[in-house]
Amino acid sequence: MGPRVALRYLLPSGQSHPMTDVIGELVEHDESVVAVRASDGRVVRVTPDRVVALKELGPRPIRTSEIRGLERAAADGWPGVERAWIDGWLLRAGHGFTDRANSAVPVGPSASLESLPRIVQWFHARLLPPTLLLPDRLGAVPPEWSTRDETLVMAADISQVTLPTDSVSVIADAPDEDWLGLYRYRGRRLPSRALVVISSVRDGALGFGRIGSAASTMLAIGRAAVTDAPDGRRWVGLTAVEVAPAHRRNGLGTRMCGELVAWGRDHGATHAYLQVSAENTGAIAMYQGLGFLEHHRYRYAAAPPVRANV
Repeated sequence: MGPRVALRYLLPSGQSHPMTDVIGELVEHDESVVAVRASDGRVVRVTPDRVVALKELGPRPIRTSEIRGLERAAADGWPGVERAWIDGWLLRAGHGFTDRANSAVPVGPSASLESLPRIVQWFHARLLPPTLLLPDRLGAVPPEWSTRDETLVMAADISQVTLPTDSVSVIADAPDEDWLGLYRYRGRRLPSRALVVISSVRDGALGFGRIGSAASTMLAIGRAAVTDAPDGRRWVGLTAVEVAPAHRRNGLGTRMCGELVAWGRDHGATHAYLQVSAENTGAIAMYQGLGFLEHHRYRYAAAPPVRANV
C-alpha cells in the first residue's frame, strides 16, 4: 500500500475553479504521472505539471463508531458458547478458553460502569473471573481494577491488499485432527473444551486453512471468520495463525494470512482485521507488509481480588 496523501492539482481551463484536491492512497508517482486512489475507489491521474502540492498525511483518523462496529463484528467472530447483553455491554463465556471469549466488551452506546455489579455477578455465576475487554474510547477502567495485555487491532481494505493468485492451502469449514495438532494456545496444546470455542461463529462463516497434509508435514494453519458489523461492513477476521517451528521465517505465515483474506473476500468480506499483542513486533511487521494498519487498541481489565472477611 502506498502512503496516504493530499494532492492539489490544476483543473482544465473553463472549469468553475482553477484547482481541486483529492485525499487518498498514492498508487503511482513518476516523471509522467501522479495517481491517487480516493476513498470511493476512483483513481485520479494527473501529469506532474498540473500538480500544485503533494503532501503525505498520517493514517486516516478512526471514528469511535468504526471502533464499535469492528468490535461487534469481532465479537461475533469469536463469540464463546454463551452470551448476554447488559446495558450496552456484550458478555461472553467460553469455558474459560481465551480472555476474548470470556469477557465483557462495551460495544453499545449506553454502556457505562454503572452496570459493573451486574457484570461481575454474571461472571461469578459461571465460575469465571470478571474480565472486561476495553477498546480505545469505548470504556474506562473501573477504580481498583488492573489492566494487562495491550492488543493492537489491525485492519485492511481488501481491495488494497495484494492477495495470492494461486492457492497452496486447503480451507475447510471445521478443524480436523491435523489442524488441531499444530495449534498451540500460549505454547500449549488445546484443552478439550476449547474445540467448541474455536468452532463457533455467530451469523457468519468459518474457514480453517492449512498448508500441509498430515500432522508430520503440517506447515501452517489459520482460522478465518466472516461476520457483519452493524454499519453493514462485512469483515473477515484472522485468528489462530500458526507456523510449524521448523518452517518459520519462510513466508508461510504471510501466505496463510493472504489465502484466508482471499477466502473471506470470496465470502463477501470487503475488509479484514486481526488482533496481535502490542509486544509482538515481528508479527506486527509481517501484517504491515500485507497491508494491515493499526485501527485501534484494547486492554483487558481484571477485578481486584475479593478480600476475605476478618
